[in-house]
Amino acid sequence: MNSKVSMNQQSRIKLDSITLHGFKSINSDGQTIYFGDITVLLGANGAGKSNLVSFFSMLNYMMTGSLQTYIGESGFAEALLYYGAKVTNRIESTIRFSNNQEMDKYHFNLSHAVGDTLIFTNEALSYWKKGKEKPLEYSLSPGSKESGLLAEIKQKDNKSKTSRIIYRLLRNCQVFQFHDTSKTSKIRSKGYINDNRFLRSDGGNLAAFLYAMKNKEGGERYYRRIIRHIQQIMPQFQDFELEPSLLNKDYVMLNWYETGADYLFGPHQLSDGSLRFMALATLLLQPPEALPSVIILDEPELGLHPSAISILAGMVKQASRKCQVVMATQSQRLVDEFEAGNIVVAERNEAGNYSEFKQLKEEKLIEWLERYSLSELWEKNVLGGQP
Repeated sequence: MNSKVSMNQQSRIKLDSITLHGFKSINSDGQTIYFGDITVLLGANGAGKSNLVSFFSMLNYMMTGSLQTYIGESGFAEALLYYGAKVTNRIESTIRFSNNQEMDKYHFNLSHAVGDTLIFTNEALSYWKKGKEKPLEYSLSPGSKESGLLAEIKQKDNKSKTSRIIYRLLRNCQVFQFHDTSKTSKIRSKGYINDNRFLRSDGGNLAAFLYAMKNKEGGERYYRRIIRHIQQIMPQFQDFELEPSLLNKDYVMLNWYETGADYLFGPHQLSDGSLRFMALATLLLQPPEALPSVIILDEPELGLHPSAISILAGMVKQASRKCQVVMATQSQRLVDEFEAGNIVVAERNEAGNYSEFKQLKEEKLIEWLERYSLSELWEKNVLGGQP
């Protein structure tokens, strides 16, 4: 790593940790999960990996003023509180971002309320800069169904400045899931050509996003890089034909050509795995300035050929130079592409019936790693994370 990249890594404010109490399978005593440039969540079904991804999804809804929509779509508050409202009456969380000079914190309590919903009973911000004895701390008005950040960022005072910074950091933690590749999925359909400012969480605007990237000044080299990676797992693929529809120039579709042929294929002629890889390549290899600060992926290996998983890992490592990547996985092949320090193991505490998250310490595994790969250690239950 050259010195310029190293300095950029140190100065970039990153997601440092999340402390979470009372959310889904995480009990009221709580868990603190730490994050690096790459964090791989490993564990059996029901261990809690997807629940942590769900928490990030809730944050996405909160930052658009749609928390109540998320609560309703998730089965209301009973489904979000650890063992329901009779056992747990609130969700509490502290999210910390930091670099070598400063630290930002966002804290909130969501309490059970009439109508089986959740309301903010506490919401606070904190900003600390190196050299200062105490952080600046601000509280937002409690009792609201939506985050007070959304109103605060429109004000013009010191609190609003901190609010805008923290809002931007939270808003840039984005969950992506490209699992829906059914015949009626958005990713296989015609899309509005101007829906191209960012890649949507389900990849539904993939054609429009690629069209804009290809035609934007400085964007074509990133587009070509995506094409080269697609060709590695699909050698017959030549290129997309991203042109506005002749019948309606406001719409574009993910049409494509094979090498050496002039027959035009449509998105309905792509396998599920190929389509998901195209979306993943676009997400991870897009221009650096367009990348979210934190990318969260739930089982990105689904439907991918084993050889494509190695390429996926390479794309993740490339993206992690400019952003953080969090992945929940059950793929042994994907685990072997990373270091022990990247792994966070999720396990179900059977005695207490709650999820536990622990980060692997490479120094404690040195002797094991001399003889076995990470996936073999996982299979032998040395790492934990097995049923």
